[in-house]
Amino acid sequence: MGQFSRTWAAGITTAVVVAGSIGVAVASPTPTAHKPAVVDTLTPATTSAKNVRAWQSFRISGTAKQLKPGSRVTLQQKQGKRWVSLPASMNTNRNARYNLRVVLGLQGHNKLRMVSNSGRVVSPVIHVWVR
Repeated sequence: MGQFSRTWAAGITTAVVVAGSIGVAVASPTPTAHKPAVVDTLTPATTSAKNVRAWQSFRISGTAKQLKPGSRVTLQQKQGKRWVSLPASMNTNRNARYNLRVVLGLQGHNKLRMVSNSGRVVSPVIHVWVR
């Protein structure tokens, strides 16, 4: 009976290790999953201030001629190696322009960009320093 339980325990352990490695392989993203297929770029956005205090309001504005009027654009911030969408978005007006009020609390050099909801249209990087 002791040999049977040792064999059974070894079999269960092997199944758990194999299932765990399969789960990791399936859960791990592919290298291209995080990179959006950028088709076009928005015209460079402008800011009302390049240096701001923490939690001070400033504006980012620009034109999205590549998008239809009324298209949604979202502000993204570079955090480490990833671009993270911030809860700041708006629809473009009838002239395909956007003017977004932004408040940042992360001190230091902040890299920002505007992106369309499809992720296919991205603006150049905007640099803002928060002190």
